[in-house]
Amino acid sequence: MTMKKIEAIIKPFKLDEVKEALQEVGLQGITVTEAKGFGRQKGHTELYRGAEYVVDFLPKVKVEIVLNDDLVEKAVDAIRDAAQTGRIGDGKIFVSNIEEAIRIRTGETGADAV
Repeated sequence: MTMKKIEAIIKPFKLDEVKEALQEVGLQGITVTEAKGFGRQKGHTELYRGAEYVVDFLPKVKVEIVLNDDLVEKAVDAIRDAAQTGRIGDGKIFVSNIEEAIRIRTGETGADAV
């Protein structure tokens, strides 16, 4: 069975909702990384001790999941529904192909490793 990797860049305060939504569609393993970035949002200006400065990189969270093809649509919908606020900076979801997966402990490969 072929596998995909979903990477979702979301607002940090949406992480719990996204995690719960993914668990509801039957996904167990996710990897979460704190990230910083900007897209069309471009950051913003802040005032600190009387001086203005530009904050280019905004705090984000990157959620990564490797899963079987047949779960991708459900997972993407779950992430999108849970992460969406309707405001700029809600994030992005990327889906890519996975060539192989290996569980280090047992040596299992492919879908069995996920």
